[in-house]
Amino acid sequence: MRLSNLILAASAAGLASAYPRGRDVIPSKRSALKKRSSGFTWVGCNESGAEFGTAIPGALGTDYTWPTTANIQVLRDAGMNIFRVPFLMERLVPDSMTGSLATTYFDDLKTTVEFITNSGAYAVLDPHNYGRYNGDIITSTSDFGTFWTTVATEFASNNLVIFDTNNEYHDMDQSLVLELNQAAIDAIRAAGATTQYIFAEGNAYTGAWSWTTYNDNMSNLTDTEDKIIYEMHQYLDSDSSGTSETCVSSTIGQERLESATQWLKDNNKKGFIGEFAGGVNSVCETAVEGMLSYMSENNDVWMGAEWWSAGPWWGTYMYSLEPTDGPAYSTYLPILEKYFVSSSTSTSTSSSSSSSSSSSSSSSTTSTSTTTSASKTTVVAVAETTTSSAAEKTTSVAAEPTTTPNSQVEVPSPSADSVTTSSTAVPVATSETTTSVVSISVYVPQATSTTFAIATSSTQSSSTAASASATGELVAHYYQCGGINWTGGTVCEAPYICKDQNPYYYQCV
Repeated sequence: MRLSNLILAASAAGLASAYPRGRDVIPSKRSALKKRSSGFTWVGCNESGAEFGTAIPGALGTDYTWPTTANIQVLRDAGMNIFRVPFLMERLVPDSMTGSLATTYFDDLKTTVEFITNSGAYAVLDPHNYGRYNGDIITSTSDFGTFWTTVATEFASNNLVIFDTNNEYHDMDQSLVLELNQAAIDAIRAAGATTQYIFAEGNAYTGAWSWTTYNDNMSNLTDTEDKIIYEMHQYLDSDSSGTSETCVSSTIGQERLESATQWLKDNNKKGFIGEFAGGVNSVCETAVEGMLSYMSENNDVWMGAEWWSAGPWWGTYMYSLEPTDGPAYSTYLPILEKYFVSSSTSTSTSSSSSSSSSSSSSSSTTSTSTTTSASKTTVVAVAETTTSSAAEKTTSVAAEPTTTPNSQVEVPSPSADSVTTSSTAVPVATSETTTSVVSISVYVPQATSTTFAIATSSTQSSSTAASASATGELVAHYYQCGGINWTGGTVCEAPYICKDQNPYYYQCV
C-alpha cells in the first residue's frame, strides 16, 4: 500500500499533535455525502497471514504467509490509511521473549511494514498472541518489556509505525493485563520510539461492549508522550464472537459502543476499533454503517477503525475484504469509503518498487489455494474459572480444570465450502456463561494441497452449536465435532464430515 505525497505531508504534520483529527462536518449532512469528513484519524483493515499456522516456526508459504502488497495497494488507493499486521511472537523471537530476532521472519515483517509506511499509511505491529507465549500466559513484565525493547528499537525511527501491545488479552488477572501494557509502553519509549502511537488492548478479548466491566483500571496507564490509544474490538453477532454472518439488529453496532464511548469521555481517553465486521446482508450493512456513523459523531474520542480482515489466504471467508474477490469486498468497501480520512481519499499515482516485494512466497501460495471460508474458533485449556455471565469467549468444550494445551498458541485454518484434501475450522460451540478459561482463539484457512492454520481474534464464542451437540443432534456445518475433552456430538450433518484441525478441535467441513 502506498499514499500520495499529499498524504505523506498530512501524516507528518499530524504527528505534531498527539491526537490529529480530520475536518468536521455538520452531522445532519453526513448521510448525503459519499465521502464525508468523518473526523477520524485512521480507517483501514487488518492484513492477516503471518499469524496463521500451528507449526512454530513453521514454513513460509505452507504454514503462514505475508500480505500481498499488490492487494494492500488496492486498498491504499481506495483511501485506507492504516493497516494492522498480525504476527506471532514465537516466530519473531523463537527462543524466548528475551531472545534475538529470527532474521528471515523479521525481514519479511519489516518489508511489509515499510511497504505500508512508504505509502504514507500507518502500519500497526500486532503480536497476535492473546497475552500468551508458547501457549502460556505471559506473567513476566520484565520479559515482555524486553520483547518490546527489541521490536521498538528496530522501528524507533519510523513515525508511521504504531505499536499494539498484544492482541486480545483474555482470561487473565486484570492487574496483570494493566502491568503488561504499562511494561510495553515503558519499554517502547525507553527504546527511543517516542513519536509513535501505542495501542493498548484490554482483557476479555478487548471487547468494546464489555470494556467497562473488565477494563476500567486501564485508565491508569501512563505514557510520557501522551499517545496511548485504547484499542477495542467489536463484532455484531449474538455473542460478539465474529463467528456468524447474522447481526443482532440493524442498530447493534452503535449500541455495543455506547458504554465504551462514555468511558472514553469520562476518562479523557482516545479509542480505536481495531477489529470489526459484519456479514454481507442488509441488517449487518446497516449495523456497520450505524456504528461508523456513531463513532464519527463521537470523533472527540474515537479515532477510527480497522475492518477484520484482508489477506491472501482467506478464500471465501465471510468477512474477507481481500481485493477484489473477498466476499465482503464489493459490499463493505463502499461503506467504509464514506468514512475514510479526508486527506487520504486521493490515490497514489504509482506502485513503488516495494510493491513487488510482497512476501516472497505469498503469490505462489495464493495460486494454489481454492475458495475457502473461515470462521473464528477457540481452542481452550481451562486454567481457572469465571462465574460472570458476560465472560468473553469461553468455550463449552468440556475440560478438566487443570488441563492446558501444550503447543497451541493460535490455531487457525479457514473453512472451505468445498474441501478436497485439507481440513478447516470455523465457529466453536461455546457458552456465554461458563467456567473455563485460558482460551486461544483461532481461524483456519486452507488450500487444496496444504492445510494451514490461521490465528485470529475474537471477542466471545457461540452457544447454539454447544447446545445442539450436547443433546446428541447432528453437528452443523463448520461447528465442532470432536477433540480432546470434547463431549458433544461427533456426527456431522450430510454432506459434511468431521475433520481433525488440531488435537483440541475437530470441525464439520
